[in-house]
Amino acid sequence: MIANGKLMEMLTGYAASHQHPFNIFVHMIGIPTIMLGVFIPLTWVGIEIGGVSLNLAHALLLGFFWFYLTLDKTFAFVFLIFAFLIAQFAGYLSGQEAMSPGLIAAGAFFGGYAAQFIGHAVEKSMPVLVKHPVQANLAAPFFTVVEMFKIVGLRDDLFNAVQEQVAARRQREVA
Repeated sequence: MIANGKLMEMLTGYAASHQHPFNIFVHMIGIPTIMLGVFIPLTWVGIEIGGVSLNLAHALLLGFFWFYLTLDKTFAFVFLIFAFLIAQFAGYLSGQEAMSPGLIAAGAFFGGYAAQFIGHAVEKSMPVLVKHPVQANLAAPFFTVVEMFKIVGLRDDLFNAVQEQVAARRQREVA
């Protein structure tokens, strides 16, 4: 399967700063943790339509999903499931008054970002967040889904193409 140019550009740019296995591992945990930290307060604002509760976390994940559809339908649908589960867990946590959902959200948000910086320190690379904060926050959840595919050995042609482009990019930077 050949990826579109926008997908390859996004994956290559993101993958170039995420090559070290420890950094990738930390991101696989940290990004969903950050999402949980963002989703918890977003679950506090919602409406009920025909017996179905919708909140701002659902709206955000749908916005990301629509954008991801322009990149790759399979990754987008896996993201939708992944993000929906996080949003549902966020909704559960936000309803647990004894657990202080605000503190959980803050801890998840800041702890997740701290983990990202630790991962980049090990890799000795500048986090994409520092250079391009909007792009990084848009790409990170998608990249997490892509990495899940890589871990289970799916879409190897895409990963090989991304690694070739990363290597070519590094060669141009050295020259």
